[in-house]
Amino acid sequence: MNLTAIPLSRLSLASRASLVERLPHFVTLMKPRVMALAVFTAFVGLMIAPTRPDPLSGFIAILAIAAGAGAAGALNMWYDADIDVVMARTAMRPIPRGMVSRTEALIFGVVLGAIAVALLAAAANLTSAVLLAGTILFYAVVYTAWLKRATRQNIVIGGAAGALPPVIGWAAATGDIGIEPIALFLIILFWTPPHFWALALNRADDYTRAGIPMLPVVAGRTATTRQILVYSSMLTLASELPWALGFAGALYGVTVAFCGAIFILLAFELNRSIGTDRRAAHRLFFFSIFYLFLLFAALLVDHSGSLFTPRRLSHDDRATVSPAATRRPSAARSAFTFKVREV
Repeated sequence: MNLTAIPLSRLSLASRASLVERLPHFVTLMKPRVMALAVFTAFVGLMIAPTRPDPLSGFIAILAIAAGAGAAGALNMWYDADIDVVMARTAMRPIPRGMVSRTEALIFGVVLGAIAVALLAAAANLTSAVLLAGTILFYAVVYTAWLKRATRQNIVIGGAAGALPPVIGWAAATGDIGIEPIALFLIILFWTPPHFWALALNRADDYTRAGIPMLPVVAGRTATTRQILVYSSMLTLASELPWALGFAGALYGVTVAFCGAIFILLAFELNRSIGTDRRAAHRLFFFSIFYLFLLFAALLVDHSGSLFTPRRLSHDDRATVSPAATRRPSAARSAFTFKVREV
């Protein structure tokens, strides 16, 4: 990794400022906006599960997942310090600015990740802790250190890390992995390419300077917009799974139909736009954020009637009660759901 582009005068700033003064920069290392999305989807996964921990354990579990997401972000910034400094979008991050040293970022990420995994194991169960540890390693090692600089499919494969939080939330509540969190995983997995490529279309020059083989750089705008349309179509189909499998109600069904139509329309508009039109990519990028939030919010509201039950199963209870026995798909789709689970 070449860090010669980072001025030594900047790097020396980190040693001159006190830890308290630099605390906001350590928060920035955690990528708060990315972390917020991960926490929200994990929270939904935990709250729609058929069994849930007590409120305190649930809160600690979500806190641990947030810390794990933050650790992954810090490790990403540590490794990408050499390319962050040459990209306009990332040049003001803490390491390129010299507010946090690379060594500090590495230590911060590793320690925070270890604490997060241990905390989740203590508050919830080993299954969710292993999933969290795997997510951190996948994002930091497989995506950041390998895929991002090696292949145009970096976002497609690397998106698995961002798709795992609802699975971790579900596992924190139940101790297992069911078909429901897998459906949520697929939604985020297919959402990631059109979301990120829409951003990358308007940042292609940045990635070219940094030598990152993002799809718009290596394949061009036309191929990228075509791929965005393909993945947008796959996303709308995957988004129907919660309703089709019987763990989402009418509100979710209406939301996904309406938002899916808009998503496809924006993807078509982008595919037909000319190369100098940056607005179409901009619109799709921002709507994609609202799309994911609205879908998961609708799913949460659909389950609002059962979010706060008089009795919450303990870990011992969950060991003796099958999660499948507590799921209540709608009567109209119960036969279909049963067949899917039997496959």
